[in-house]
Amino acid sequence: QVQLVESGGGLVQAAGSLRLSCAASGSSFSVNVMGWYRQAPGKQRELVATISGGGVTNYADSVKGRFTISRDNGKNTIYLQMNSLKPEDTAVYYCNAFGNLPFGKTFNVWGQGTQVTVSS
Repeated sequence: QVQLVESGGGLVQAAGSLRLSCAASGSSFSVNVMGWYRQAPGKQRELVATISGGGVTNYADSVKGRFTISRDNGKNTIYLQMNSLKPEDTAVYYCNAFGNLPFGKTFNVWGQGTQVTVSS
């Protein structure tokens, strides 16, 4: 079983910065793609950024140039550096990981979510 633990959310003023972390733990697994999604009140969950095991990144247009996703494969951990935050970035941020288990099985798991609030 693979579990994700997120940290780093909080309250910040507009134009400020925050850094989120997400660590995957478990046994006998390999992670392929990890990413961050967010869900604001009354809205659907949306992609923020993803990163493959080889370091290929993908960003939502709304965060390009402001957010940077990175990954430490040795620690099965990803980070989301969020700069120039805007009130519209306020949401619960969820970490996601997709990968492989023994015997040809795969997993797709979510973290518990961390609140990011940006005040104007």
